[in-house]
Amino acid sequence: MVREPRDTAARPTSVTETLVASALVPEVRRPEPAVTATAAKWEAEHLLTELYLGEYNKLVRLAVLLLRDVQTAEEVVQEAFISMHAGWRRLRDTEKALSYLRQTVVNRSRSVLRHRTVVDRNAPKHVPDEPSAEAGAITLLERSAVVAALRGLPERQREAIVLRYYADLSEAEIAEAMGISRGAVKSHTARGMAALKSLLEQET
Repeated sequence: MVREPRDTAARPTSVTETLVASALVPEVRRPEPAVTATAAKWEAEHLLTELYLGEYNKLVRLAVLLLRDVQTAEEVVQEAFISMHAGWRRLRDTEKALSYLRQTVVNRSRSVLRHRTVVDRNAPKHVPDEPSAEAGAITLLERSAVVAALRGLPERQREAIVLRYYADLSEAEIAEAMGISRGAVKSHTARGMAALKSLLEQET
């Protein structure tokens, strides 16, 4: 007579035993379908379109105050969007896309100003025969004493004041856009405001 091994687990023989045995086995779930490249691309295009429609004009105004040139400001902002589109996969947090754009605009504006300092001394001044309405508005803005005094500030002080009082950003947002600490933002802003006040008092 052949005996069954004692250590062999008995199979459930009733409905109750079957249910209990099933409860002890972890449920195997099917993996969620992976996001396809096409879906990811569509999401990127959708978010970029929303950012472009909602923030383009604000970013251009920011760049104009830093560069004093509408056409160059528009080019800088467009290049910022192109750069973000090209590196969208490296932008892990899509909620920081606007901060990335601001930082790119500030950095590219710095590059333009530095390049302009080198070549603008000998470059001929171009005066358009028929300035556009937008260019006329910027010209009026540039005639104001505040903007004229703003031009005389050091680069970082000017950036801090423009981002704080014209773009209405918080200290944290300014620090991120300029790539400096919040303490440095406070320092540049305070010194810039003091210098701006001094320049305006000299004008009067």
